[in-house]
Amino acid sequence: MPRSVNHVASRARRKKILKRVKGQFGARKNVWTVAKNAYEKGLTYAFADRRRKKREFRALWIQRINAAARTEGLSYSQFIGGLHKAGIDLNRKTLAYLAVHNAEAFKAIVEKVK
Repeated sequence: MPRSVNHVASRARRKKILKRVKGQFGARKNVWTVAKNAYEKGLTYAFADRRRKKREFRALWIQRINAAARTEGLSYSQFIGGLHKAGIDLNRKTLAYLAVHNAEAFKAIVEKVK
C-alpha cells in the first residue's frame, strides 16, 4: 500500500506562515525553513514586547508628571507622596494626560497636594 501524505494540510500550513512573513527581507519571505524561524522569532519578540510596552509607558507617564510637577515647584516623589496623603486616587496615566493636555486641572491638583 502506498504511503499517504496529506499535501493539502501541509501546503496550507506553509502558505499560512509564508503569508505572514510577506514583506520581510531576503530569504525570510520565501524560503520555508528561514520563514518559519523568522515567524517564530517574531512571535517571541511580540510576547516580550507586550510586557515591555507597559514598562515604557509607565516610565513616560512618570517623566511627564515629573516635568509638570517641577514647573509647579515640586519633585515627582513629593508630588506622589502628597497625592497619597491628600487621598487623591488618580493613576499615572491620567495624571500624565492632565499634565500635557489640561495644565489648569493639573495645577489645581498640585495646589491640593501642597
